[in-house]
Amino acid sequence: MPNSVLMAEISRRDVAAMIDHTLLAPEATASDVDALIDEARELGVFAICVSPSMLPVRATGLVVATVAGFPSGKHHSLVKGAEARLAVDQGAAEVDMVIDVGAARAGDYNAVLSDIVTVREAIGDRGLLKVIIESAALSDEQIVAVCQVAEKAGADFVKTSTGFHPAGGASAHAVRLMAETVGGRLGVKASGGIRDAEAARAMIEAGATRLGLSRSREVLQGFPL
Repeated sequence: MPNSVLMAEISRRDVAAMIDHTLLAPEATASDVDALIDEARELGVFAICVSPSMLPVRATGLVVATVAGFPSGKHHSLVKGAEARLAVDQGAAEVDMVIDVGAARAGDYNAVLSDIVTVREAIGDRGLLKVIIESAALSDEQIVAVCQVAEKAGADFVKTSTGFHPAGGASAHAVRLMAETVGGRLGVKASGGIRDAEAARAMIEAGATRLGLSRSREVLQGFPL
């Protein structure tokens, strides 16, 4: 069946099951996180994603995700590992870590590998690890290489973007390239700048298996019930 037909049939519920409902604004308060959790339950999304300083949270029925080394990726690997370990200790089931984008741009993939391995070892098998590659700041060759490194390091997902980089967020091109590189062995999370159903649909068509959204309600309203 053509992919366009499959996409025409995807339901709001199907898309909701792919969403990490996200609040990573530096000005976010505990009340904002409570509101995020309430909205996440109402929308039926898969997970919430909050800053590590907001943990622990009570979010029964939802997967709790957080970030490490966010948003610059320039934290020392041991700091990223400690942040990720503490987050898992405080109830996070998933950690989205930011690589050292500069190391990737310089072609120092051994440094990228070591960075990811440090976080993987810090959380062990207690949490799912997503690796944020900041795809808009990388060439196609660098995207492929970093995805290969992430797989070698034991990551569970590769993720496009933090949503904070001036180069931009997710693109369907980057998602497609990432999906082709990991070949279904890892998940692919599209995040950053996805503000409506059209953009979300493009990411799913390109191979995204998870969506990081801060405007989940607006996106879901564009899909049929």
